[in-house]
Amino acid sequence: MNELYLSDFGTILLFLIGGAVFIMIGLLTARFIRPAKPNPEKLASYECGEESMGSSWVQFNPRFYVIALIFIIFDVELAFLFPWAVVFGQRSLIEETNGLWGWFALTEMFIFIGILALGLAYAWVKGHLDWVKQKPVIPRSISKVPLSVYAKINAQQYEIKKEKVESL
Repeated sequence: MNELYLSDFGTILLFLIGGAVFIMIGLLTARFIRPAKPNPEKLASYECGEESMGSSWVQFNPRFYVIALIFIIFDVELAFLFPWAVVFGQRSLIEETNGLWGWFALTEMFIFIGILALGLAYAWVKGHLDWVKQKPVIPRSISKVPLSVYAKINAQQYEIKKEKVESL
């Protein structure tokens, strides 16, 4: 009998196609079932329960990114700790090596956690974890003009003249 077998890539392709079809069916079903009643409240941007004000093109404080990177590092560390505990904590494996395997695995994980702790300590010492905003350093310039003159100029109201534009 000549049987048709899928290669590993064919199996992966079938899973990808099946996943895409599954997502499309869900999206189309939701489109047909949900009511379409837009109103200003539904069309407004949602920002953590706060009313949106101004432009969304604002500069974010770089501390947000540093905190996010540190969180991701420790999140990935936990993702590595679970399989390590499952594989290296097998009693049969430890008994076969007379406990040497267990000590090796424990030492390996202490080194891994130690390197991450050193990185966290470095970020802490450098002040990357401090959330209190530091006061800006205001540059001082030496000028012969007193500050009262600048204040007087800034307080003046200027009238904007409208000029007629003549066409050629």
